[in-house]
Amino acid sequence: MYQLNIQQFFGPIEKLLELIEEKKMEITDLNLAEVTADFLNYLKTLVNVDSRVLADFVVVASRLLLIKSKALLPSLELTEEEEQDISDLKNRITQYQKIKPALILFRELYGRNNFSVSRPLFYNSEPVFYPAENFNIQSLNQSLNGIFEIFKQIIVESQKIDETPLIKLEEKIEEIVKQIKNGISGFGELVKEKSRMEIIVLFLALLHLLRDQIIKAEQEEKFADITISE
Repeated sequence: MYQLNIQQFFGPIEKLLELIEEKKMEITDLNLAEVTADFLNYLKTLVNVDSRVLADFVVVASRLLLIKSKALLPSLELTEEEEQDISDLKNRITQYQKIKPALILFRELYGRNNFSVSRPLFYNSEPVFYPAENFNIQSLNQSLNGIFEIFKQIIVESQKIDETPLIKLEEKIEEIVKQIKNGISGFGELVKEKSRMEIIVLFLALLHLLRDQIIKAEQEEKFADITISE
């Protein structure tokens, strides 16, 4: 079970950074594209994981697929939102890489169970508690309720799931094979009137079929239509 607590942290950003560091890579679009397969394979090993935690991994995986598709199709034009998603992922990895040493230090300090944090002015002074003059149980209760309401809002927003239909790679592989048997031989015809995301998955399906030598594909010149045959 992946969880966040004081002593250890497991999450998609940490795993992604771990894969990048193992390959001794910099955090760039190209390198993120290269570790995509490793990350997706790792995703398959996650079992009995809380659905919200698994959703975080899926979100990161979807952004990696977007980066991978862009690397395979240099001419692919992304929307402003898609570009922002890629930038956000790189920033999150970079920031986590910076704070990771601090997390290790905090973990060590927490394990000692004998530390405190204070202003330099109050070093070696006895700990005391000076409540404000207007402090009472009612004001404390009101303040805590306000904090809990903020947490509730954050949780609700984090549980919102994109309603974009799920496009399965396996289904697109079957679709390509079926269309070839029906006489369709051009990739352009396969992707006609398809959404951007569906075109990307169809192209990945095409690459899988080529890798497994199930189909043949030819492209006479750069940016020309891809001819597919069995």
